[in-house]
This record gives sequence, structure tokens and C-alpha cells, in this order.
Amino acid sequence: MENVSKSFSRVQVLHNIDLDVKKGEVHVLLGENGAGKSTMIKILTGAYSKDTGTIRWEGKNLDVRTPKDAIDAGIATIYQELNLIPQLTVMENIFLGHEQKRKGKYSLLNRKIMRRKSTELLERLGQNINPDEIVGNLGVGKQQLVEIAKALSLNAKLIIMDEPTSSLSAQEAEQLLLTIERLKKEGLTFIYISHRLEEIKRISDRITILRDGEKIKTVSAKDTTIDEMISLMVGRKLVNKFPKKEFKKGKEGLRIENFKLTADSKPINFTAYQGEILGISGLVGSGRTELARGIFGVDPIYSGDIYIFGEKKKINSPRDAIREGLAFITENRKEEGLFLDQPIYFNETVGKLNKVKRNGFLSIKEQRRIANHYMESLQIRPKNIELMAKNLSGGNQQKVVIAKWLFTDARVFIFDEPTRGIDVGAKVEVYNLINDLVENGACVIIISSELPEILGMSDRILVMNEGEITGDFLREEANQEIIMKAATGG
Repeated sequence: MENVSKSFSRVQVLHNIDLDVKKGEVHVLLGENGAGKSTMIKILTGAYSKDTGTIRWEGKNLDVRTPKDAIDAGIATIYQELNLIPQLTVMENIFLGHEQKRKGKYSLLNRKIMRRKSTELLERLGQNINPDEIVGNLGVGKQQLVEIAKALSLNAKLIIMDEPTSSLSAQEAEQLLLTIERLKKEGLTFIYISHRLEEIKRISDRITILRDGEKIKTVSAKDTTIDEMISLMVGRKLVNKFPKKEFKKGKEGLRIENFKLTADSKPINFTAYQGEILGISGLVGSGRTELARGIFGVDPIYSGDIYIFGEKKKINSPRDAIREGLAFITENRKEEGLFLDQPIYFNETVGKLNKVKRNGFLSIKEQRRIANHYMESLQIRPKNIELMAKNLSGGNQQKVVIAKWLFTDARVFIFDEPTRGIDVGAKVEVYNLINDLVENGACVIIISSELPEILGMSDRILVMNEGEITGDFLREEANQEIIMKAATGG
């Protein structure tokens, strides 16, 4: 890609970007949220049109106007939100859009050929997944591998992967990285986007760093330290990745008593206080998110009592939870936290619209005034409250979600994977926002799969395994080994 530029609503997001990728390498795009990585990828794959610049593919100019143009050239993309149909089988997903047909008048599907080719593709990835299995029955890690098989079925020469391990367990992520290494030996080329710097250091050959829509540098992965990556990415040294502040432990904020998610589950009991951050750790499937959804009234529970600042509350729905001062920042902000096709000012005020009513009518002027306040106080970028939420980077989307809950006057904040899919600089900003909440008297709970995050930001840590609490540690008592032992039932 040479001198590629792109603007949205008169805001330039790419400034004459150059990128060269060599055959058979894993080339990482690294940068803070909003640096321009996703925009570059969408231009390369035909989802966006470029304003200026050229794309050369295998030595020749390539005019990519639609995603089909990219696919026909041999460029495939696997996005963070997987592009599979869960109700169809593995085989049907792999060949969706380019089904194999029988010869004859009516062109019936040749399921025998598709089944055989699907098996061959999956075996090439070292997998024995049944081609007739419904995709929705597979774990996220297996679904990711089905996406790769789908790309291979299109004869892809370049596979682009956007945050592929952000929702995977450690074991699933390891399986994916081994698969990439296997395909790289076969001559396939990868463009890889991730914020996990240790993972980048391991998997990549070269790294192109972007900042504010400009290319900063392309470096060799083996010759560049993680600290150097961070410095190039954010334009400054991050002295502390986890800027934890210490506050005096205050009153009881949230108390859960004899909380059972199902009739067979063991009761859960814990208390979270003002002045502290309570971390909840555990492996994928341990029941952490289910616990949060039960507390917030998203899913029904079997039994249990909820006390908020000492008062027993009945919460049967999110409406009840919001009324009682609870906030739930979900792990999937795009599906459960935002209205992607609505502007920032709507998203930031939608949690309590009665606060922006004037004479019985919704006041858009008041919505905009409030949104501008949060845009400044939370440093949301770009500074345009009219922008649709879908056009924001992951880190800025997360800030909009936090602003939405601040506007509801919440007193208890439950963060589920608060920094998933956002860069190291934006993570520090989110951590500072969490510190501010605690300082201002809120009760804060963080659920996270990232042990460094749990250890770095929590005052006290609960560990869950199979729907029950198996560990309760003060910050100074805990380390990764102790938490993992409790997370596996030890």
C-alpha cells in the first residue's frame, strides 16, 4: 500500500500510509485504538474506498472496490467478531458463497465433495472437527479455526486477522498461534492485529507501528523490545501499565448472599466495599459473567439476596438494576453496550432519557450538552459527538459506554473484561477512569481473564471455578500461580 489516505466526515484518519508485506511472513499492525489499523484493513479488503494512494499485489496494481475483489485476488479477512452462521454446519460455513455443485441441469449441491474437502482443510490445520457439526455448538477457539479453513477454501494467499485471540482462553490462543506457525511454513502470509504484546513478540516477523493515522516505523520483531513497541505506539514511555491508586476502605457497597445461578449450583457469598477494587478471576466458563448477569437482572437466578449500600433490593431486570444504582459494562460492548448506528450523544444519554426530557419531549440540545461534557472529561476522540458509535475505536467506544453509566448516577460498577480489544495506552486511560470512580465513592468490581490486570488493579481478588468461589485473596497475598491453582479447582 503506497500513500494511502482516508477521511470520514472531514476528519482525516489515514495520512499517506505506506505498508509492504513480504510473502510468507507474519506482519503485525500495531497502534493505539484510533491509530488507523482497522481502516487500513478495510481499504485493503474493499470494505472502504481510499481517498488517495495505490495498492500493489504480487507486483501489479490492484483495484479493490468490493470485498469480492479482495477475495478473488486471494486476500481473506478474519474479524474479531467471527463471520459465521451458527445455525449452519461447519461444512456449510466453509463453503458458504462458493458451494460445490453437481454437474447437471438443476445444479444440486455436492455435499459429498464439500464434506471431503472440509475434512482435508481441517486436517491441514491439525483439527479433527466433524464437518457436519453445527458451528454454534463449537467453542470460540474452534470457530476461529473454521474461519481459517474457510479462508483456505477460497485459496487465500494473504490472511488478515483482527484481534484473533481477544476472546480465546490461553489454551485456545496457543492452538491458534501454532496453526498460524504451521501455515506460515507452507508459504501463507499474514497481517496480524493484536494488542497483546507478548503474543506479537512471539508470532511476528516484522511490525508496522501506526499513531494517529500515520506510519511511525516498521521494525523487526526479534530486534525490538516490548517497551520499545509501547514507546513507538503511544509516543511516550508508559511508566506504569497499571496505575493503581490506594484508597481507604469504606462502607459496604454490594453484598451478595446465598446467590445460586441454578438449583444445582453452590451458593455464592461476597461483599464489595467503597474504596477498593474487587477483582474476579477465573477461566473461561467459570461462571464469572453469568454471576454479573444474574446480579444485574439480565438472566434469572435460582435464589439469593442482593444488598446495595446495606439495603436489600429486589432486582428482576436491568431496569430494576439501573434504578437501584447498578452499572454493568459488558464484555461485548458492540452487541450489548452500544447502539452502533446512533451518534455518541444518543449513546451517552440513553441510560436515563428522562434526565434529558424538557416539557415532556426529548431535548437533543441537552443530550448534546451532556455529551460534550463527557467528551472533554473522558477525553473521547475524535471530538465529534455526531459521529456514529460504530466509527469509534475500541478504546473510545469503551469510554462512551462508561459515560453512559456515569450519566445514570450509578454507585456500583461491574466491569466485565474492561480492556478487551483495546491498546495499552487506552487501557491506562480506562484504569484511571476506574480509579476516579473509586475516589468518588463508587463500588467497583472488575471481571477479567488477564491475570496481570487482576493483580495490577485489584485490592482484593475472588477466584471462580465451575460456578463457585474457590479463592479469596488480598492483593499482597496473590500471584499468578495461586490464582491459577484456585481457578482450576485447587
